[in-house]
Amino acid sequence: QVQLVESGGGLVQAGGSLRLSCTASARAFSTYVMGWFRQAPGKEREFVSGISWSGGTTQYADSVKGRFTISRGNAKNTVYLQMNSLNPEDTAVYYCAADLSYSTVVRTTPISYNYWGQGTQVTVSS
Repeated sequence: QVQLVESGGGLVQAGGSLRLSCTASARAFSTYVMGWFRQAPGKEREFVSGISWSGGTTQYADSVKGRFTISRGNAKNTVYLQMNSLNPEDTAVYYCAADLSYSTVVRTTPISYNYWGQGTQVTVSS
């Protein structure tokens, strides 16, 4: 069983920044591909960003490229999402997720991920 705990969400004005963190309970964290997803009211959960186990490969949704940066600290069992230039369309519940398949690629579909955090709310006011 892998537990994921997100933190760092909140209310921010358009143009502002937030940094999300997700800490995993598992010792094997360094072998997991990690992803961030988000879900706005009435919408499906969508891929935001993902990072390979080594951190050497990252992937972003087109809507966040150039504004969001994903990183990880395997010694701390933590993955981060730095979000800059936020706009109201970024408002959603953000989830981190772990892919335990030893994949060599960052996958973008929710079904590819085995464990999920409880989510953290990000609200961007205009």
